[in-house]
Amino acid sequence: MGFNYLRFTSPGSVKRLNEDAVETNEINDGLLAVLCDGVGGDNGGELAARIALKSAIYFFSSSDIDDYLERIKLAMEESNKFVLNHSSSGLPYKNMATTLEIAYFKDNLVYWGHIGDSRIYHLKSKRLGQITKDHSLVQKLLDEGFITHKQAANHPQKNVIIKALGDNPVIEPDISKIKLNMHDENKFFICSDGVSNLINDDELEDILLLNDFNEIKNKLVKLIKIRGAIDDYSFILIEPKK
Repeated sequence: MGFNYLRFTSPGSVKRLNEDAVETNEINDGLLAVLCDGVGGDNGGELAARIALKSAIYFFSSSDIDDYLERIKLAMEESNKFVLNHSSSGLPYKNMATTLEIAYFKDNLVYWGHIGDSRIYHLKSKRLGQITKDHSLVQKLLDEGFITHKQAANHPQKNVIIKALGDNPVIEPDISKIKLNMHDENKFFICSDGVSNLINDDELEDILLLNDFNEIKNKLVKLIKIRGAIDDYSFILIEPKK
């Protein structure tokens, strides 16, 4: 199994630091993709994202557990401890936290873990689906019927997350796996909310249908900049190959 993949990250138009972090590593004939979007005062968000990214990659890569979902769970739990330890050291890192998306591609399977409001999408046979659900206040209000999808799109508390790495000693990430039919066309798109808040699913589907990865990247970046690039914006694009 081979891969085409691309990663990109940029600070928002008025941001001093980039509080997103992304990485892709080829491990054991598979591909590991990790994305974090940090939050916190001063440079706490940037540090939280960087700590989570590096520790998640380390614990996943160094584990000898055969079950890759268990590896992801371990990597997320250990990363949470690292972020908490730095957060408890006091200002300026107090209350820093981060989202964390992990995806591992191997042998026609995709194993993934998710906490926060960054997202993982799957483009399968030209149709885009979001495989993660935001751990956000707005998503909770939407699920409970207090607001509509239209209200959710522009809700003033859109960026309030209710689960994140570093906000609790015990975390409950979403973890699952997908079996791929390699006769289908498959692309996976992992992104921070600096992307998903500015580009809707229909627009994203149209762009991801393009074949050239650099063209996809350029169109996404151009559209985000046109719309203000309010927040840091990062994404990873992966296409498993036979």
